[in-house]
Order: sequence, then C-alpha cells, then structure tokens
Amino acid sequence: MADTWNTDTGEAVYRSRDAVKNLRIRVRLERVTSTSALSKHLEQQVLSQQEQGDIELETLTSQDQTGDNEEELIIGWQEKLFSQYEMELFQFEAACQTPLDHQYHIEVKALNKVKGRRNHRIFTYTDHDRYTSCLPLQQLHHSTDLTTTESSPTFLAERMASVRHRRQDRRTMDCSVPKSKIVNWEPTAEFVKSSHVVNNAMQTMHIMGDLAAPDRLGQKENEYLLVTIKTDGSGTVIIKPDFNKGKEPYRIVTTGEKREVWRLTLENVCTTMQPEEKEREQNMYKDLYVRHKEYLNSLVGQDFEMPPIGILRYLMNGEIVSAKGFEYDNLYIHFFMELPNNWSSLPFQSLSGVTQTCRAKTLGKENVAFFSYPFSLEAFYMSEKEREETIPQWPVIYFKVLSLDSWQRFRTEGYGYLLFPAMPGKHSITCHTWRPLQTGTVSALRRFFIGGSPELEDHSYVRIPGTFKGERLSRFGFCTETTGSVTFNLHCIQQARAFVDATMLKKRRQKVFDQLGGFSQQGAVCTILEAFQRARKKMQEARESLPRDLVHTTSQLESSA
Repeated sequence: MADTWNTDTGEAVYRSRDAVKNLRIRVRLERVTSTSALSKHLEQQVLSQQEQGDIELETLTSQDQTGDNEEELIIGWQEKLFSQYEMELFQFEAACQTPLDHQYHIEVKALNKVKGRRNHRIFTYTDHDRYTSCLPLQQLHHSTDLTTTESSPTFLAERMASVRHRRQDRRTMDCSVPKSKIVNWEPTAEFVKSSHVVNNAMQTMHIMGDLAAPDRLGQKENEYLLVTIKTDGSGTVIIKPDFNKGKEPYRIVTTGEKREVWRLTLENVCTTMQPEEKEREQNMYKDLYVRHKEYLNSLVGQDFEMPPIGILRYLMNGEIVSAKGFEYDNLYIHFFMELPNNWSSLPFQSLSGVTQTCRAKTLGKENVAFFSYPFSLEAFYMSEKEREETIPQWPVIYFKVLSLDSWQRFRTEGYGYLLFPAMPGKHSITCHTWRPLQTGTVSALRRFFIGGSPELEDHSYVRIPGTFKGERLSRFGFCTETTGSVTFNLHCIQQARAFVDATMLKKRRQKVFDQLGGFSQQGAVCTILEAFQRARKKMQEARESLPRDLVHTTSQLESSA
C-alpha cells in the first residue's frame, strides 16, 4: 500500500493553441485495500505450495480477479466509454428517449456483437450526456478532496458545477412595435437568480469509475467521479485534479460497509509535435499576424493630412479644471482667445466660451469650484521670410471670473490670461487673477448690495493692450486687488513638415521655431537668460559656503567698486 498520497486535488488550467480533440489522458485505477493485499499474500503462499506440489494455482487465481483490482485506459476528448449500467440500459430500444439514446443503442448492440467494451470499471460522461449536467452533488463535491464528505454544497457551488447556457426564455410584454430595440421583457425570478452566477459556457467531460464489488457492477450509487475536464473556444483546458507529473497518486475512499481504498494516477499522453511541424506552425502564425497587421494598416491608411511647407499646425484640447480663492460663490468663467499676427484659424472655429455656473466646495481653508469645462482650438502659423528679425508671438487666452447671486446679478471677481505652451505635451498651469479696485466705501457697498464692480473695457489690458504702440507700458496709479486663481489642463499637439524632415534626416530635435526656420533670435535670448540664471545660482551657492568674515569683506569690495 502507498505510504503517502497526493492531496493537491485542485484544478489546473492549461492553455493550448492546438485542437482540443488531440487531448489524450492515461487513467490508471488500482485497488490498494487490505483485501487485495491479503489476496496477494495468499497468492504467494499458493506459489510456495505449488512448488512443493500440494495444490494447483489455477484453482485460486484467475484473470478476472486480477482485472478487478486495477485498470488502465487511454481516453481522448469527448470519447464515450459505456458503463455497465449503460450497457444494460441501452441494449433495449424501449428505454431510448432522445436521438442520442438511439445512437447509443446502436453502438451498444455493435459492441455486444463484436467483443464487448474495452473498459471494465472506467467509463465517461461526455458533454452531450444527460448525466453530465445532473451528476449527484456528493460526487461533484467528492472530487474536491477525493474522499467522502457529508457537507452540502452551496447554491453557487451547485450552479458552478454544471454548464449554464446563456439562452433564456424571455417573456415579452408588448410586441406592438416589432422593429424597436427597447428591452421590455420582465425577467423571471429563476432568470434573475441564475444570471447572478458567473459562469462561461464551456464543454465538459467527466471520467467516472465504478468502484463496486465485481458482482455488483452497474449500480448508480457505486459510481465515483475521477476526473473533470472543461474547455472553451479560446483554447483554455481545465483539469481537476491535475496530472500527477511524477508525484504520488490520488486516493479514493469508497462509502458503505467495506470502505475500500483506490489509487488514481493521471498522465498526459498527448502526441508531442515534431520540430518540423512546430516550425511550420510558427511560420504560419507569423504569416497570419503579418496579414492581420497589413489589414489593419489598410483600414487606417498612411496618407495623413499634412500642413503645407512652412506652416505649423497647432491643436490644443484644454480643460478649465477649477477656481479657488475668490470672495463670492456661484462662479463662472468667460474666456476668449486672441490670435496674433501670422496666426489663423478655421472659419467655424469658436474662439470664445462661457462655463457653467459652479458652486464652490470647501477644501481645507479655501473654497474651490470645480468646472471641468473642456474646450479645443486648432490654429495655423505661417512664417514670413522677410520678417525673420521679429520675435513671433503665441496665442493668448484671456479670461474673466464672475459670480452670480440669487437676484441674477453678477460681479467681476478677477481677470487673468494664459499664454499658449510652446512645447507639445500635457501642461497643468495655474493662473492668478486680479480685479480693478475703486477706493472708498461706496464702491464696496455697491458691490455687496447692488452688484457690479469696475470692469476693464479692453480685456487685453491684463497683459499688453492691442492698441498699445509705444515702447514702455506704465500702469502707475492703477488700483488693483489680488483675488484667486484658475487651473487649466492643456494637451497640445504640433504638426509640421519640418518634424518629418528632421526625423528622416536623423537631426537633433530643436524648438518649433528653429525647425520652421528664421527664428534663431528668440532661441538666443532664451539661451542667454538660462545661462544667466545658472551662473547666478552658482554664485549664491559659492557665497553661502564661504566664511562670514570673507563674505563681509567681499561685499565691501563690491560696494567700493
């Protein structure tokens, strides 16, 4: 008898790209109870007595007794092996109820005419058998640990044990509009209960064993579930329990007065693929993937719309995220975009918008109004070769934050602007706002009771007015008050032929204006400013590392110089 047993009886999941019909499993069933051990002991005694010439061996041993103790079969996927009960049932045509039963009746008659069935104790229930979906629950639960148990399974375990098809009977309430696609049927209580069970439609096969005594074969209460095999159309194969793979065999304990112990061994005996066939299959899959890729490319196409030479296409998908720090509630934002010289947009492009009115929410010590208002812009920039010495300008978003009270009166809460990002990608920008302030108590009372406040006639005055022609802009004497801030999320895309040419020539990626040509002046200015900031930072770090006396002496020398 086996000293150790394999207790890992959980299901194993395999993945295969081959057809499941090629699956072959060797099932070996062997009795290891004390009665069989006693018969072997008696056999050894008989052999010793036969050598002495006392008795004959044929009187105590026979092939039938040896076949009752062990059996080994190689079973394929959905291969039908009849049990003794089915052999006795389907030999009479009167017991047949379905077309499948009549087919089994023909096969059983053929087996009886030839030489009988090749199996003795091991048999199968295929996916088409009526026993597959209505096996005894104790046998399905019994397969979990391959030992008998008295606990009853839950509703979920009962439903998951069998295959549930997705087609259900639907009761239509109104069929007056046959072409409508409105769901107007009332689900039944059974449909609602069964639909909450997660289970995919899979084909199932059970390998069974008749573990009764030799003279009691063919009784349903002595049938035990050995192996369960499930598969779906995607190549997934689930086997419970798993193949032994060199480990100890599984143990099966029967019920009843004579609790016998059986040893179960499972082995995968599928024909291995030859190296030539495997290479041929890999080449076939590669060819299939290449053709599928070409098919997808044909659907997408490669003739993308490109802007003309010397024109930059700028696309921006923006979002006004939130506003915080303002005095009053019920905020909304009015914004518009200004396109400088050499910039243009499509005729149907909207360059302004108004958000919805949003009530603020307290977060920490501030009141925040979340808008999440989306907007988009598509603009084009065309360079001029005769004006290369000028520094180009980016478009600007001017916005005004207003508040609305219960009397539908609005107040100006702040002004701000946002310069379009020069680099593509995602940008999260927070813009601080301010509003004009009129001195005196009367202005504050009017703002509180009547509404309204000083406003800018030209919104571009927030940055640089469009009518300004001088060299210096002075705002001396203009009273303002800092209010809150507005957060934007911008996703920018830039498209130009210069990008494609630089990629094909493997050039170093430069700025947008450098690739379009004629804008080296702005790049030079930015480079000088960055170098100045780096030098200033290094000087501050060096000064902090010097002793205090030396720093005081250095400052005196700088002041005297």
